[in-house]
Amino acid sequence: MFEIKDILETNRMISENNLDVRTITMGISLRDCAHPDINVTAQKIYDKITKKGENLVKVGEDLEAEFGIPIINKRVSVTPISIIGESCDANSYVPLAKALDAAGKAIGINFIGGFSAQVDKGYTKGDKILIASIPEALAVTDIVCSSVAIGSTKCGINMDAVAEMGRVIKKAAELTAERDAIGCAKLVVFCNAVPDNPFMAGAFHGVTEPESVINVGVSGPGVVKRALEDVRGQDIGAVAETIKKTAFKITRVGQLVAQEAARRLNTQFGIIDLSLAPTPAVGDSVAHILEEIGLESCGGPGTTATLALLNDAVKKGGLMASSYVGGLSGAFIPVSEDAGMIAAVERGSLTLEKLEAMTCVCSVGLDMIAIPGDTSAQTISAIIADEAAIGMINNKTTAVRLIPVPGKGVGDVVEFGGLLGYCPIMRVNTFKPDVFIARGGRIPAPIRSLTN
Repeated sequence: MFEIKDILETNRMISENNLDVRTITMGISLRDCAHPDINVTAQKIYDKITKKGENLVKVGEDLEAEFGIPIINKRVSVTPISIIGESCDANSYVPLAKALDAAGKAIGINFIGGFSAQVDKGYTKGDKILIASIPEALAVTDIVCSSVAIGSTKCGINMDAVAEMGRVIKKAAELTAERDAIGCAKLVVFCNAVPDNPFMAGAFHGVTEPESVINVGVSGPGVVKRALEDVRGQDIGAVAETIKKTAFKITRVGQLVAQEAARRLNTQFGIIDLSLAPTPAVGDSVAHILEEIGLESCGGPGTTATLALLNDAVKKGGLMASSYVGGLSGAFIPVSEDAGMIAAVERGSLTLEKLEAMTCVCSVGLDMIAIPGDTSAQTISAIIADEAAIGMINNKTTAVRLIPVPGKGVGDVVEFGGLLGYCPIMRVNTFKPDVFIARGGRIPAPIRSLTN
């Protein structure tokens, strides 16, 4: 059992370098909420979340006060709603999204994830209804997040679902156009989705998970950046060792918070996700870490190599600090949520194509990227397919969270506020993939899927 003395050395990290616990996420199983009447299902969902999660925010606030560790978000993830809704005699799951939204607001959390479907190899009736419900569900709720898994290393890529998600993203943008397509900021498309991810928008409570669980996501790009300032001029081995030691300390903080939160909430401790999750705040940027290692600007030559070094060292340090590392665990590179990434886009060193290359070596994918509103659904689908292929072939989680902002183009800026930050609209290649996307079917699983 960890004690507060174990983290005394992190005082400077917390007070000066933006170390925080990004989220305490309670996973809640809704498998016992299914009912033929969708209104009954919605009520059962509301009742279970408000009962299981009633003390989540209070415990988080108490831990902040006692340990002096900022806990930025308190969140809930639930069983994919496509599974729960399938028992309902209904042609839309928007009422279930509203129940999630109401329950989340009642217990005071920041986000609730799990308006989700997993269609790696094909659809069930519930999957089809869920996906069709996503645009309206995200438009009429405030804190509900949605995800769809369209492929995996074991299954290949469901190209019918890829094509459909391009259309869904466009529709979600249209329905929230007056808010700069904020609905799309709450929607992510996955390859190799994981069942214990505490980060939004992709969190859901997998069917292999227990009745309830606490998963914690830690952060701290600013801490890593500050530590690397002390090894300027030293070789790459010193850089890797410094990152590894810093990740160890960050993960110990998360372990302390996670175990104590689980104890106080009378539930199970799940995993620590030790992802370096940036914020728009100055000094809390993954891009600035890469530049501290030696790049003139993130996106320039050497970016993929430095990011690979960072991601690997973070994982090595985290694994030494906790036996229960899970989720995504790596370095996030969302554009709108990272001040350094935003600056790199504005100065022209970082492009969508370079970001795609970077996702080959880090978590999690093309994240929080605003693109011109006139980008076609087929082009969006093709970008999803490209990113899913990287995940499938490399046996890693990849994801796409694109925001086609109606009425805006390259040179414009969108402001989302809070942790979502702001983002310059990025240029998208205009050569058409329409014939490829129209083929449909399924990209077969790669040879490396045959591991049994």
